[in-house]
Amino acid sequence: MIEVIDAERCTSCDICVNVCPTNVFDKTEGIPVIARQGDCQTCFLCELYCPEDALYVSPYVEEPRPTDVVALRQTAALGSYRRAVGWTDETRDLRGIDRSYLLFGH
Repeated sequence: MIEVIDAERCTSCDICVNVCPTNVFDKTEGIPVIARQGDCQTCFLCELYCPEDALYVSPYVEEPRPTDVVALRQTAALGSYRRAVGWTDETRDLRGIDRSYLLFGH
């Protein structure tokens, strides 16, 4: 479930709003808002596409709970899914390991 949009990292590009298949986010004049957190399907698309690593999707949470943004920054949890599947320049070598594309029948 989507847990955090880090206001210090978010550049208001609205990519997360556009890629979310369940319309969890609302656009604002500033950073997007998690408006329908309970609708999150934990697909990780928002975290995957966020170029600033400003989002954290917890794979374990089924209900909203308080999240410590500072702790997420310190443990490098923000954007960790992007790094794990090789979507950053630093983790490009991991791209061959990610087999999630098979979920889409390609």
